Amino acid sequence: MEQEKPNHRIKIVALRNRPGLCGPAAAWFSGKWGIPEAEYRRSMEGMLQKSAAVPQWYVTLGGQGEILAGAGVIENDFHNRKDLSPNLCALFVEAPCRCQGVAGMLLDFIRKDLGKLGIPVLYLVTGHTGFYEKYGWRFVTMAMGDDQQPLRLYQSPAFSPSPPSALR
Repeated sequence: MEQEKPNHRIKIVALRNRPGLCGPAAAWFSGKWGIPEAEYRRSMEGMLQKSAAVPQWYVTLGGQGEILAGAGVIENDFHNRKDLSPNLCALFVEAPCRCQGVAGMLLDFIRKDLGKLGIPVLYLVTGHTGFYEKYGWRFVTMAMGDDQQPLRLYQSPAFSPSPPSALR
């Protein structure tokens, strides 16, 4: 699944459809979050090797093919509520692209893609207040991070594919 956004000259890509981008994406995510590149590669390789809906990884590409934003979907984003799965993780938008709707487009793309993959609901943990609510996420509860720090836990329904139009 790929989607080009004409007004922004960006393209959102599901990495399962562009496996050649997994190496650069793993390096990019590692640079943003300080998690070893090998961890991202392992998750992305798992995505490519199995037919399950989770994990999934996504990037937003600029006009020159550069990564402008990205996010993943994994079973659990390092918190104690293992029952609330899958989790959006590693959402990051490069500073020059912030406040331009890129995060919202990426979040919508992911929710649509997950709906097509049969995932009805998506969760995330964050320390941010107010950001995800703008995009339709609902606060559910507090969760405890693996580092024993409290985190806000949100949920959002995935977007179901539109039903075919009724024949008239």
